[in-house]
Amino acid sequence: MTRPRDSARRRGIGDSRRSDYKSATQMENRLMQQNLANDRRTTVDEIFDHLYDEISSLRLRPGDRISEAEIAAQFGVSRQPVRDAFTRLANLDLLLIRPQRATEIKRFSSREIEKSRFVRAAIDSEVLRRAARNCDTADKERLEECLERQRAAIAAADHQKFSELDYEFHKTLCNIAGVDFAFEVISQEKAKVDRLCMLGLSKEDRMPQLLQDHEAIVAAVVGHDEERAVAVGMLHLSRLDATIAAIEKTNANYFLPEDG
Repeated sequence: MTRPRDSARRRGIGDSRRSDYKSATQMENRLMQQNLANDRRTTVDEIFDHLYDEISSLRLRPGDRISEAEIAAQFGVSRQPVRDAFTRLANLDLLLIRPQRATEIKRFSSREIEKSRFVRAAIDSEVLRRAARNCDTADKERLEECLERQRAAIAAADHQKFSELDYEFHKTLCNIAGVDFAFEVISQEKAKVDRLCMLGLSKEDRMPQLLQDHEAIVAAVVGHDEERAVAVGMLHLSRLDATIAAIEKTNANYFLPEDG
């Protein structure tokens, strides 16, 4: 005859095992869901990076149509991660998503470019002042290293690499200025005109001129000359004016009709 205490003990062991099994199953489910979420984020990132590169390098041109279904098939995924990547690109003004109509690579907007460059100039001015104020010996070495890499890109006639190094240069200036967060805004504004920059670099070999601007900026920052740093920085930004005007004339179809 089983004693009540023994029976209760056995029931306790069974309950404990069931509880442990349930907890393990719940943990496995949570891990599976987390892994799926991570995989999905990774897939969205991969699609976003691929399309961003295609657009900024002008392999996909303003006005070109792009299909969710085709991109999903290319990556072997469902449409949802593609849709998420499209939304991120639209937030950068690189895609035009229209319900029940084909998604297009966003055309340039003269008004948006003007607004973007105004914001960029205001932020760059303060970044350059602070960088000139803060620059020390270690910072000088970092900036000179940036210039050396840019010279190597020019020697290799690598326009894409030079564009990447341009980002690195301005990010380094933000870091020296002690305002790393400013680069997020700068990069967002740069993304809106990067395709124009790429058109300018590919149609006319302006890289040496831009390098000279960077060298002048470094000289002013290293010399702690705040006003000179700002003046050269604004000249650097203005280099795109002639390029924009020329592209509007020769490639009017790259611009939104209402911008004229």
